[in-house]
Amino acid sequence: MSKVIYLSDDRHPSTSQDRAPVAPPQPGEPLLDTRRRPLHDLRISVTDRCNFRCTYCMPREVFGTDYEFMPHADLLTFEEITRVARVAISLGVEKIRLTGGEPLLRKNIERLVEMLSGLSTPAGRPVDLTLTTNGTLLAKKAAALKAAGLRRVTVSLDALDDTLFERMSDSQVTVQTVLDGIDEAARVGLAPVKVNMVVRKGLNDGQIVPMAERFRNSGHILRFIEYMDVGSTNGWNLAEVLTGAQILQRIGERFPVEPVHADYRGEVAARWRYLDGAGEIGVITSVSQPFCGDCTRARLSPEGKLFLCLFANHGHDLRALVRGRSSDEQLAARMASIWTGRDDHYSEMRGKNTASLHKIEMSYIGG
Repeated sequence: MSKVIYLSDDRHPSTSQDRAPVAPPQPGEPLLDTRRRPLHDLRISVTDRCNFRCTYCMPREVFGTDYEFMPHADLLTFEEITRVARVAISLGVEKIRLTGGEPLLRKNIERLVEMLSGLSTPAGRPVDLTLTTNGTLLAKKAAALKAAGLRRVTVSLDALDDTLFERMSDSQVTVQTVLDGIDEAARVGLAPVKVNMVVRKGLNDGQIVPMAERFRNSGHILRFIEYMDVGSTNGWNLAEVLTGAQILQRIGERFPVEPVHADYRGEVAARWRYLDGAGEIGVITSVSQPFCGDCTRARLSPEGKLFLCLFANHGHDLRALVRGRSSDEQLAARMASIWTGRDDHYSEMRGKNTASLHKIEMSYIGG
């Protein structure tokens, strides 16, 4: 099977590509896209590899033993990633999330965490540095990640039932392995741990209440995610989407909840708390209640392309600048030009007009 090719911006020209370079914002001035959305978050995918084959992300019939992943030489080095991150911070980024694939598969990932944790905003504030993982290696690496400067982790867990979990992840990893990783992360101070559950109607929606019950009073934040049409290989079907409202109804019938105000603009999950004080949950409703209007996230792929949407079909090559003779000022001007030309709002357009679009895979760009 041949490798999926992700076309670069050179083949898919966009409005931002033909514009003159944009000067980075002055201190205190946000960098805004065409919809007045500031650049606040940078999600960095450090690898396209994963040790799971989740059916909604990396189905084995596509990502089989003959699938060609990126050669290591094509990946941005830790120094190159740190340079892009530093420039992004100068443009307004205050939060960085490491993702993948499975980021803990990247050798010496603790070293990258250490390098990024030393970065600060123009105002002198430390960058909010987090990481998303499937949890399989977290128990072994949590202490080292914390010592390197990581602040929090998000762990994916779609079921508590072992048989169902193994079916959804297409792995032989046990639920207890993931739970052990969550416990160790909390023990070393990577807290509060966020636990992400992708809900697929007819498959694991029976796990909603058991998951809520398991993480109540734990100090962790369980977040339910509507099944999304990310990528072009997961066979997404709208009929398999259980909406955020339906998820909340099921939880509320057992454990009443009330809404909580967002912490900041662009926060992905709508926040809810249990009326009995047992903690907080989140609901991510990209399908039923799109939040494109407040999306403040850019994504950096493993080989250095900047993507402006989780559902994008092309990226903007930064590696050529990073590995060339370009200065940080030139790199900043290019990134500013890309962001100010941004008009992405896929989830608001979802429907017949988007069904045939080729989209990047979540395993490549991160969720």
